Amino acid sequence: MKPGGTWQFITHGPDGVDFSNTNVIVEVVKHERIVINHTVFPHYLATATFEDLDGKTKLTYSAVFEENTAVFDKVKTYAVPGAEQMMDRLEEHLASMS
Repeated sequence: MKPGGTWQFITHGPDGVDFSNTNVIVEVVKHERIVINHTVFPHYLATATFEDLDGKTKLTYSAVFEENTAVFDKVKTYAVPGAEQMMDRLEEHLASMS
């Protein structure tokens, strides 16, 4: 993972619709932050920050959307639950590694 690189994946909606995602890596600061630009609709700049809390890692994720509020309101109805599921799976995966 390095600036200028791409990360592509497909998410699956609850109605069976697939959504192609293309991201360009903007910034990687080891042990601190990753910034990506989501280049397909909905367009956003996402930042993941990592903080050491007594040997555990706190992950904070934020996204700034380019689209207007009406579009964002629709997107967040599926994006927020999807992101929560993704983080739950990440937590399970990391727990299985220890």
